[in-house]
Amino acid sequence: MSEAKKIETQEVEETVEAVSAEEKVYTEEDIKNQIKPLSENAFLRFFQKIWRWWLGLWYGFCDKYPKGSGIIYKVFFLVIFSQGVTIWQFIVMTFLPYAFAGMNTGSVGWPMIPIEAAGGKNFIIFGDEQGWGYFIAFELAVFSAQCINFPLQRNITYRSHGNPWFQAMWYFIGWVLVSVATNAIWGLCNAFLLHWGVHEVVNGLIKTVLTGGVSLVIFFFIFLVIFPDNNAMAKKSKAKYEKLKAANAPKEKLDAAEAKMLQWEKKAQLSNAESEFFKAKSQVNSKAMSYFAVLKAKEKAETDEQRELYAQKAEKSFASAVEAIKLKDEKEKVFNAVTAEK
Repeated sequence: MSEAKKIETQEVEETVEAVSAEEKVYTEEDIKNQIKPLSENAFLRFFQKIWRWWLGLWYGFCDKYPKGSGIIYKVFFLVIFSQGVTIWQFIVMTFLPYAFAGMNTGSVGWPMIPIEAAGGKNFIIFGDEQGWGYFIAFELAVFSAQCINFPLQRNITYRSHGNPWFQAMWYFIGWVLVSVATNAIWGLCNAFLLHWGVHEVVNGLIKTVLTGGVSLVIFFFIFLVIFPDNNAMAKKSKAKYEKLKAANAPKEKLDAAEAKMLQWEKKAQLSNAESEFFKAKSQVNSKAMSYFAVLKAKEKAETDEQRELYAQKAEKSFASAVEAIKLKDEKEKVFNAVTAEK
């Protein structure tokens, strides 16, 4: 590890140790203050409770299975967001073509290859059998969907801290390539669907699902490039630096490798601090709610044996909530220290 990195890590650890060293007697009020206020609306309050319970359960699973939970998390949000924008794309495609109805004057585009099996309908990549209007409407629908998908995938699925403009540029290039591939597939399918007389709404649905599915698969690999795992990149760049150092590489190469290593280590530190802090916040909220749920059950106890049992549970739950508060405070200090140096 570089000297600058050692100093930086030491400063963060000293900050955490200083906070941990301050002993505090926690009360029931301290635990109550950790619970975020619920909505006054009964319907929203019901789902808020379920959501908070789920977060506590999920982060507990993350602690036990860090690698598996990381994969599940990314796959889940990748699919959810991708399918979500696919639904948006279908809604737009259901109505937008009417805005360009005047441009639907018949088969236009490239390469315009007739398919005998499809009744002479043309295979078209850039264009559409129905006219430019339908083609433009579809491209606008897809583009709007990707404008929604990009920030969701970047900020939630991959929690990337890379250059957003650089990532957006490569995302746009990827979208163009994906569009060419999906248009080629659709150009063949569309000819047969029109020949069979499939309704335009059903036609649009099939096109949306097809292009959405193909895009999901292709973008998965694009995301691995533009949203790399910071910890993996930090480890890789450090190994490269150590290798150059061991080989007595020229100073210029060594300095460049060290700068890159420090850059990735900084990104990894920020990602880890952010993830740990938000996880700790969710867990402390869950532990606090669990404690008051036990107290409520204790009040409803009918026998001395039940009251004694709930008293023991309350004691354990209280201790668990206090530990969660301490952990949250520690993670918050680390997160604030790291973000302040960003």
